[in-house]
Formats: sequence, C-alpha cells, structure tokens
Amino acid sequence: MRNNTTISVVVGTRPEAIKLAPVIQLLRGHPRFDCKVILTAQHRELLDDVLEVFDITPDIDLGLMKDNQGLTELTSRCLLSLDNCFNEMKPDLVLAQGDTTTVMAASMASFYNKIPFGHVEAGLRSGNKLNPFPEEVNRMLAGVMATW
Repeated sequence: MRNNTTISVVVGTRPEAIKLAPVIQLLRGHPRFDCKVILTAQHRELLDDVLEVFDITPDIDLGLMKDNQGLTELTSRCLLSLDNCFNEMKPDLVLAQGDTTTVMAASMASFYNKIPFGHVEAGLRSGNKLNPFPEEVNRMLAGVMATW
C-alpha cells in the first residue's frame, strides 16, 4: 500500500514547462506527493533549457519528436507511449497544461486508464476548430476528458 499520492506531470513544450515548473517544484517538495515528470519532448530544442533553469530532471523522457513528423504520427506515438507509462507507473492523478498534442494525448491516455486528469489553463477559446489548428480541438478534447 502506497502512502503517497503519485502525480504524473506530462510536459511536451517550453510553455508547458514554464507554467508547470512551480507546480512540479511544490509537489516534489511536499512529503505527501510522489511527483513523476514525463517528457514527450514535443519541442525538444526549447524544452531542455527551461528544465535546466528550474532544476527539473524528468523521470521519463520519451523523446518522441522526429524530423518531418506529422500530427497523426506524433499523436499516435504520444498516446501509445503515455498509455505504456501510465500502465507501468499507475499514477493517482495526471496533470498537463495547455493545448498541444501532448496535452490532448495525455488526457486521452488518462481517460482510457481511468486516471483522473487535471487540465491546467488552456488559453482563449476561439470556437473555430480550424483556428488555431490543431490547438483549438486539442483544448476541447482535453477539456471533455478532464476531471478538473
């Protein structure tokens, strides 16, 4: 029986890392929580610098980006990889921030695994599924699957 609540925080891009860094630091400093940071590295080149500034070392780095990768490939690889992580880690809660493919896949993998999903701030809603693309639909889907 675990004493701590395991929270997986999924990060894929620089803005997500910037906005979730204080949350990660607080969770990691609290004795009740076991915070596991999972990187999809959707935007690797900008992400690593931010993590270094905040002194955050990921627990899992999926390194999913490939040159000339399309949305379908990224989405399918992200969803399958996160599903595998969640099945192995068995977190009590998953958190993600924003409107990226990483966030949408994290919400869906959480939903499929019946893990509560916390969706932190997702920007302004345009109501137009194609603008911004694919962010507006990513927000909608994450919001539907979110517990909080």
